[in-house]
Amino acid sequence: MNRRSFLQSVGFVTGSAFISLQTNAFDQLSRDKTIKGTVKDGQRGVVNVAISDGYSVVLTDNNGKYSITPDAKATNIFMSTPAGYEFKTDYNVARQYETLGSRNAYDFTLKALKRNDNKHNFIIWADPQVKNKNDVKQMMDTAVPDVQQLLKSMGPDALVHGVGVGDLVWDNHALFPDYNRAVAQMGIPFFQALGNHDQDYRLGGDETADKTFKEIYGPTYYSFNRGKAHYVVLDDVRYLGVERTYDGYIMENQLNWLAQDLKHVNKDQLLIICLHIPVHNAVKNNTDFYALLEGYKNVHIMSGHTHYNLNNITNGIYEHNHGTVCGAWWTGPICSDGTPRGYGVYEVNGNELKWYYKSTGFDKTKQLSVYTEELTNQKRLIANVWNWDPEWKVEYFLDDKPMGAPEQQKGFDPLAVQLYKGDKLPVSRPFAEPKKMDHLFVAHFSPSVKKVKVTATDRFGEKYTVITEC
Repeated sequence: MNRRSFLQSVGFVTGSAFISLQTNAFDQLSRDKTIKGTVKDGQRGVVNVAISDGYSVVLTDNNGKYSITPDAKATNIFMSTPAGYEFKTDYNVARQYETLGSRNAYDFTLKALKRNDNKHNFIIWADPQVKNKNDVKQMMDTAVPDVQQLLKSMGPDALVHGVGVGDLVWDNHALFPDYNRAVAQMGIPFFQALGNHDQDYRLGGDETADKTFKEIYGPTYYSFNRGKAHYVVLDDVRYLGVERTYDGYIMENQLNWLAQDLKHVNKDQLLIICLHIPVHNAVKNNTDFYALLEGYKNVHIMSGHTHYNLNNITNGIYEHNHGTVCGAWWTGPICSDGTPRGYGVYEVNGNELKWYYKSTGFDKTKQLSVYTEELTNQKRLIANVWNWDPEWKVEYFLDDKPMGAPEQQKGFDPLAVQLYKGDKLPVSRPFAEPKKMDHLFVAHFSPSVKKVKVTATDRFGEKYTVITEC
């Protein structure tokens, strides 16, 4: 297919919403109360595949058959793709659902992977958040090629998928096709979560604000499997009905659905939950959410929204609040805390998970920034270790002499202050301001020192070093 016809096809498939989601009263009246279907791999039915309408969850029988009575508010029937099978996509945009209409049967077809998927990778894109074509160009010129290069470095046999954890666009829904073209060009299956800027602000309350998103991407909460990992995507943005007002909240129907979904997940299974607003400090009913996860031993939450990078462990649950693809809203090379534009990269091996933050345009070894500043009678070292967590070890050396650990402080990244501080910076979007964070490490030293070295060792034993000549 030539480039022009390819782009036209992508624009049609991803811009015209696959299939309209207008389930109306006529459709409900014209179909049976209970609908049925089959999940097949070729001619063979697939057993124990979870099928849901977003309100209840059923499993296929030994012949791959299921029956379900959709809730009156249901708009889709979706499948939790089982481990060992390819993800169904349109130009790499995940599509494991069917739109409810007047039919009484909805079938799903699976295709087995050609390799074991216990080992696989995934990436997390937080907040591409494009508002205009200039933002789109930056995304296509920087972030997309970076992912392409990363995938190439993983080798041709790598099994990789991606999840966009919200704010795919910035209120301008005409740019969803541009985001989808980015997904198409990255070349891996991509799942999407709803962000506050992906909502329709003029269509009423929370139940209608996600209309456009649903038309393009289907359900706003669902699950899928790969290897021994179970993935859940949730909508934790509650639109409050007044233009551009929202809060972090997971609606009760989602919590009820999640409880049913998790009944089919072993407690020792790796559980990856993807959503937009960080749970630990910004979801109002996070206590109810955490209660559903009690007993699960290996839970990781993937969030975005904040435009900084932060790792938090609450109740034994590790939340990765990612730095963003757009940085500080496409105004500079870093986020508001000094974290470079970028995304999370995760390596799954059975029930084990390893990760690192990938800075756009840099090698994976770039994991910290080091600054030295002139003070009155001394110099100051500031090291920003943006993906730090309590298992990291940070050390510094002065003229090759080991000095131990610098002092961890909460403060501002110097470059973020230079680029974003004040109501006139940055020029294009002056609302961007530097964010004070606790992944800064500070030490003072003599002006006679000629060389400073900082080494940061992550929880997996990987060492990252920056050397600065004073």
